[in-house]
Amino acid sequence: MSLLLSAIAITPENFRPYGQVIFAAQDGKAYDPEDAQLSLSQGIPRFYIMRLKQRGQKFTRITRHRKCTQCLGSLEGKDWWLAVAPPGAAEVPEVEAIAAFRIPGNCFVKLEEGTWHAGPYFEQDFIDFYNLELSDTNETDHHTCDLKATYGIEFEIHNAAQTS
Repeated sequence: MSLLLSAIAITPENFRPYGQVIFAAQDGKAYDPEDAQLSLSQGIPRFYIMRLKQRGQKFTRITRHRKCTQCLGSLEGKDWWLAVAPPGAAEVPEVEAIAAFRIPGNCFVKLEEGTWHAGPYFEQDFIDFYNLELSDTNETDHHTCDLKATYGIEFEIHNAAQTS
């Protein structure tokens, strides 16, 4: 079964169950709760640029990292989509809790520890993303749920959000 997931415009309020949205701030602003609240103490932080090729907007797998927060943002101001489900103790996310967001190229997202995520997805041939996680996240902290095997479904992200 295929389920259509409408991507909504991201705001700090509607993304709060999954993490934070960080927009530009004036230079010299004091550190406060609006800054990314990072958890990278369980290993060596890794900050790098990854080039992702367009792979459509369908997904059957969703992943989480329990040992660290993760920050993602596109370079060159390109918009993109991300599907997420809130962190929790269960080994699989609740299907009803999966949401999709349209993320503008002028911000980045910080995923809380344990937030399920699928993507990034986008329409261009490729986008370069900066990624902040631990150096071994993809080897030692990569927990994936196969939604097709678990629930018999796949999702397709539909861009319902409009730019203003």
